Amino acid sequence: MTDDPSSNASPSPNLQPLSPELVKFIAAGETIDSPAAAVRELLDNAIDAGATRVSVSLDLTRGWIRVVDNGAGMDLPTLQVVAIAHTTSKLRDRSDLERIESLGFRGEALHSLAQLSSLSIASRINSPDGLQGWRVSFDSQGQGITENPVAIAPGTIVEVDQLFNPLPARQESLPSLPQQQRQVQITIQNAALAHPHIAWQVYKQERLWFSLGPGATACDILPQVLTSVRYSDLQHRRCEITLPARSLDTSSADSTSVTTVDLVIGLPDRAHRRRLDWVRIMVNGRLVHMPELASTVTSAFYRTLPRDRHPIAVVHLTIPAGWVDWNRTPSKREIYLRQGDWWVEQLRQAVADTLAITPTHQPDGYQTQRVRKLLKVAEPKSLYQIDSEPDAQTLELEPRKTSTPLEPALPKLRAVGQVNQTYIVAEHPGGLWLIEQHVAHERVLYEELGDRWKITPLPQALVVQGLSESDRDQLADIGIEYDEFGDNLWAIRSVPAPLVDREDLESAVRELAKVDDYNEARAAVACRTAIKNGTPLEFTEMQTLINNWQKTKNARTCPHGRPIYLSLEESSLSRFFRRHWVIGKSHGI
Repeated sequence: MTDDPSSNASPSPNLQPLSPELVKFIAAGETIDSPAAAVRELLDNAIDAGATRVSVSLDLTRGWIRVVDNGAGMDLPTLQVVAIAHTTSKLRDRSDLERIESLGFRGEALHSLAQLSSLSIASRINSPDGLQGWRVSFDSQGQGITENPVAIAPGTIVEVDQLFNPLPARQESLPSLPQQQRQVQITIQNAALAHPHIAWQVYKQERLWFSLGPGATACDILPQVLTSVRYSDLQHRRCEITLPARSLDTSSADSTSVTTVDLVIGLPDRAHRRRLDWVRIMVNGRLVHMPELASTVTSAFYRTLPRDRHPIAVVHLTIPAGWVDWNRTPSKREIYLRQGDWWVEQLRQAVADTLAITPTHQPDGYQTQRVRKLLKVAEPKSLYQIDSEPDAQTLELEPRKTSTPLEPALPKLRAVGQVNQTYIVAEHPGGLWLIEQHVAHERVLYEELGDRWKITPLPQALVVQGLSESDRDQLADIGIEYDEFGDNLWAIRSVPAPLVDREDLESAVRELAKVDDYNEARAAVACRTAIKNGTPLEFTEMQTLINNWQKTKNARTCPHGRPIYLSLEESSLSRFFRRHWVIGKSHGI
């Protein structure tokens, strides 16, 4: 052991201090103002090192954090200088700053932690040459003060103790302990969603707190984070998009390239939230704050969810480095995407495509659950029970093998009947669907009204009594004309075209006077004019409705968020009726 190993250590060939000229171009670094911020910086380093397993241990009552990874590891010369300010292997010159391809790049995180805590790092190179591990402790300036050989597995162990002790004011400003722990938990969950191939174990005061198994996409991680969401409640879509030509001022990057958009959404008829708290936007492995993209996702779900419910969505853009400016602000979450309007349109289209109904959007597990709920009421009087299935919430320790198949054509549904003059029964080669006629027609009319909203003059004015000023303002906002007709009487001169000949016109107008916006007015008109449940339909009428409904953009739910259809697949029906039993030809099997 030496008293000052850094005094005679040779610099690591991969880890070099940044030049003063380059430091001037770097936006001031993020402040480590909480345990969650410290954990985030350590996780960034572990992920950059290529880790596939990460373990985090916490005891926030004394400011202790330990992060263990199985990444590339560091040799002794690297360890001795790794906590010195602006020392990094990820930047060499200004051109590198314009093409950031790593999560950490400023060389400040470990130096800041050395100033705020007692910092030590143990590491061993993950290669055949890595026969010896080393542990180095650092002073408050990031200089190595002690070094010891240690027996550890390849990878790195970073240990932070007495975090914020040197700054009592910052320590006192921390939120309550449960809030700190929750922030750390969210930080780790976000990292897992952005890097689903990594397995995570998290310990709190030496006891296992939670773990997250690896997966192929965020679709495998989300049910482990939101336990109320099942894998079959989600839809994953991966899109490859050709980027447009770059402008001349950004010619340092390739003029054209390809980006990947990974989108995981909670299907609107199955999974949603009470609060707008689960729309995550990620770029190149990092959670970012981009309100314009988040609002694009949210607006795409408008009139597909129940009232006061919000979407679940994880969007991950994998973009060539030259298209992203990570260094515009001190916060790495605040980024700039070149040609932002183009990205908004691409994301809007990706969400619309993902919400569309196709056979790949009908996982068998979901169908089995729905069929079980539908048919189980008949089982108490039966001698047979549906075979049980593994719990969809079971944690998977190995990545789920998934792929993105070519999008098949939507099954051709053929109307075969009507149940209780409410549900249309439609068959296709793989089973049958039950479609509620009113909400299916409501969805069709709602989207048609969006394309051709028309206010039509009434042949004879409708006189309505008792419209408040706010009622009249709302009618005017959606284009309805009216005149004062007497004491607290108003003559309605025009209405939306589908309402012109209706007997319930007055109640329809009063309903429109209470809506909040144009889209709500469309939904109100569509609901009022759609085919009512209890209406008998001819086969041609049923087939026409099915065909029109299948062409809508958001065919899963009505404009108020109600499910439109139930799919009963042949595999589920076969299992219920025990058609897999081999009895004999005489039984028709």
